Amino acid sequence: MWILLLLTAIAVVACIISLGTGSTHIGAGQIVRLFFAKHRTPEYSILMNIRLPRTILALAVGGGLSLAGAMLQGMFRNPLVSPYTMGISGGASLGVCLTVAFKLHALIGVAAFPLSGFIGAMITIIIVHSMSTGKGVLGAQSMLLIGVMISFVSASVVMLVMAMSSSEDIHGIVFWIMGSLGEPNNMLILIVVVCSLVGLVSAYFFAVDLNAMALGEEEAIHLGVNVEMTKRWLFLISSILTGVCVSVAGIIGFVGLVVPHFVRMFTGFDHRIVFVCSFVAGAAFLVMCDALARTIIAPLELPVGVITGIIGGTLFIFALSRKNTRL
Repeated sequence: MWILLLLTAIAVVACIISLGTGSTHIGAGQIVRLFFAKHRTPEYSILMNIRLPRTILALAVGGGLSLAGAMLQGMFRNPLVSPYTMGISGGASLGVCLTVAFKLHALIGVAAFPLSGFIGAMITIIIVHSMSTGKGVLGAQSMLLIGVMISFVSASVVMLVMAMSSSEDIHGIVFWIMGSLGEPNNMLILIVVVCSLVGLVSAYFFAVDLNAMALGEEEAIHLGVNVEMTKRWLFLISSILTGVCVSVAGIIGFVGLVVPHFVRMFTGFDHRIVFVCSFVAGAAFLVMCDALARTIIAPLELPVGVITGIIGGTLFIFALSRKNTRL
């Protein structure tokens, strides 16, 4: 409980830093006053219309990706598995690239990128699931290998599309692939928040079963766990979470890989604790990374995926280099 309280406090501090950081500095006390202000000042507009939606999106995306990583790592019993290992991000990237290549965003409007990204992610999920299922059994290892191969194929097709696109289209594709939390559509932000919270509640129903599966699938069956149903539900929940987050925020790597790994180092392997702590820690991590992305070379803004990749990769290498680190 004290670890969860500490992570919650860190998340609150990260939100205050994110809300106050930018070209116009807003102190913590001023943030509280602006929430209850009756007059619409420029600071009020900056806080409520720009920074608050962005911070809420960062909380939802970070929590969702980290939770998806915790579920997949527990299901595969492999700490190197992440939401993007399953090829979901590759399918989303391909969907967005095809939308740019065929100018569909000019016809559909602002929802073209999230919609095409989500459709690409869902198609990838269906392909991975159907190819990994044999005789009613969901093969975890074959699912992992198929997901990795789909990622490679999607990346190659994305490179092909970029090679045939104009420089303006290439800039849009690259910026989306590197991730951004500057989504202006409040409805899309609300969808991500709702999906993340529903995913957290849904995953918690399978936490005890996942604890049993850590002993091995045969032992879990002897303990009365419906292993196949648990794997299918965990795969479905984590895939939808990843697909929704990626379709709105782009490819934000290392959150679903690093955060659950570090959470297990401090909390142990009880998924009733790991799921909640991973969600809160992932939310705090992405909010802090977004604040850095907006300020490190101000007034320019870095893609948040660049910051998460640098920090997450460095932390993961540090963790693996420790002699007593348990994988």
